[in-house]
Amino acid sequence: MDLNIVKAICEKQRMGIKAALVTIVETHGSTPRKAGSTMVILQDGQSIGTIGGGCGEAEVRRQALTALDDNCSTLYTLSMLNEAAADEGMVCGGVMEVFIQIV
Repeated sequence: MDLNIVKAICEKQRMGIKAALVTIVETHGSTPRKAGSTMVILQDGQSIGTIGGGCGEAEVRRQALTALDDNCSTLYTLSMLNEAAADEGMVCGGVMEVFIQIV
């Protein structure tokens, strides 16, 4: 895991700020980043790190914010396949499974 991610999590915990650690746990096909990539999403929507950017990362951010509101970690599958993905501008053509962990 990126040292900046670890530092950010520690800093936010010291401040009493809840965050979501997003980790790609599995990929299939072409994806912008691979398993092990991480980012942190804060309750105000700010992010630290990246799991690939673009529409896919924006969708995962929305899921992370929901998880923060629900105070519940979750596993989320992001499909970047078929016409729907193309309509959103995703060009990768793969699937990413991400674990959104409340920290």
